[in-house]
Amino acid sequence: MIREGELAMAVKFQNKYCIESTRLQKWDYGWDAAYFITLCTKGRGHFFGKIIDGKMQFSPAGAIANVLWHD
Repeated sequence: MIREGELAMAVKFQNKYCIESTRLQKWDYGWDAAYFITLCTKGRGHFFGKIIDGKMQFSPAGAIANVLWHD
């Protein structure tokens, strides 16, 4: 089932991303390595916590995400 806006997007971008991928072409992202990720929240809210005095202070949701990330 196609939701409103999806058809227009598919036609506009021909089912492709509207920008080039920023991934390295010769890098296998399945490799065991350290990765930096950015999570953007609605309105750029501090959903996972805040940085206070240079240290991350997790919100309850952030504490859960931190535990699961390191699991």
